[in-house]
Amino acid sequence: MANSTVALRPFLPNRAISPAVWKILLIGEAAMAVALWWLMPFRIIPKPAEVFHALGDLWMEGLGRELIISFTLNLEALFWTVVISLLLAYLTVVPAFRPIVAAVSKGRFLGLIGLTLIFTLTVGGGHRLKLSLLVFGMTVFFVTSMASVIANLPKEKFDHARTLGMGEWRVVWDVVVLGTADEAFEVLRQNAAIGWMMLTMVEGISRAEGGVGAMLLNQNKHFHIAEVFAIQIVILVVGILQDYAIGGLRRVICPYSELTLERR
Repeated sequence: MANSTVALRPFLPNRAISPAVWKILLIGEAAMAVALWWLMPFRIIPKPAEVFHALGDLWMEGLGRELIISFTLNLEALFWTVVISLLLAYLTVVPAFRPIVAAVSKGRFLGLIGLTLIFTLTVGGGHRLKLSLLVFGMTVFFVTSMASVIANLPKEKFDHARTLGMGEWRVVWDVVVLGTADEAFEVLRQNAAIGWMMLTMVEGISRAEGGVGAMLLNQNKHFHIAEVFAIQIVILVVGILQDYAIGGLRRVICPYSELTLERR
């Protein structure tokens, strides 16, 4: 009976599982996904062999170089997004800045295509245009998430800091800045993924520097489906590696973020 309960544990709600079981589930479900892809009868989706053959051809055509261009752009956009977003989010502790931050967060409803002309007239074209569009697209979501994190901080944390004799700006540093550092990394992970999703559109608007987004649009235009899947897989792999890297950095800088309670 005990063995059957352990075996069913991954399929029951609110159960904690060991890292070994997690790896088994991950490998097993990944193998099932690949097998389903291989056996899928539809011709809309190319077979794995076709995709990997297309990947080899694209690599010879400069996919690696284009990937470096896109990855560098993404990192630069992330840097400016973090600087601008955290500054705005932390300023919500001052009531006078809250309407400004609220207005910025509403920018997430605006489409980037409609803002392209404004950004072009403001910063010009090329690299600066792509960078500005990416930073705007990620900042409005980053600010929204971090402002919510700060707004939901328990009042008890502020009161506890005050009882220790801290001034209000020291309270902001200890409770708001340091106290939300681990959650800021989690928001960063989410917005890094948003950046990769927007990359194709941004690099399609300005193709002067190239990038995997421009290459993907070219392949899509000529209905090269296997090549499109190959580029998408490359973007997925790089995005996942970047996600793990940010998660690792979070564990190093904020080791307490891993201290979670087992549900049952």
